[in-house]
Amino acid sequence: MNLPEPGPAVVDPAARFLDYLDYFRAEVRRKVADLDDADLGTSRVPSGWSPAGLVSHLVHMERRWFVWGFLGEDLADPWGERDESDEPGRWTLTGPVHEMLDALDAGGRRTREIVASHALHDRAATGGRFPEGEPAPTLMSILFHVMQEYARHMGHLDVVRELIDGTTGEG
Repeated sequence: MNLPEPGPAVVDPAARFLDYLDYFRAEVRRKVADLDDADLGTSRVPSGWSPAGLVSHLVHMERRWFVWGFLGEDLADPWGERDESDEPGRWTLTGPVHEMLDALDAGGRRTREIVASHALHDRAATGGRFPEGEPAPTLMSILFHVMQEYARHMGHLDVVRELIDGTTGEG
């Protein structure tokens, strides 16, 4: 999958957001799929996160913003990738990496369903992630935030992968 290129006119902004998110998920999978358990679980950066922990973070992050955030549905543990005993900034792997990658893909499918059934200007539900009585963000704002979160962490993963074995570039 290639990074979606800007066209002469964006006819469907929601579809463009979803294309970018699909691209980032595919790149995360590609960047970690051939790493062994040692490389998946070892941090290469001072903040202490590992590639496996980053995948877990992305799974939980997307679920927090769309399911708990936008829909207002209860999640048993929206911050599941955080272990209170860990140092701040570290993420905990919450299952085998192949399961986390499958969960990443499942989260993407759920995000597509949510976006397909709402308008970009629809506001998130309150009572979940967003408190009652305060203005909730729009679906477009949430999509933009999640896209930048993926882009930022994709850059982190690019650097870590280069430190592990010299792999650079996009798929």
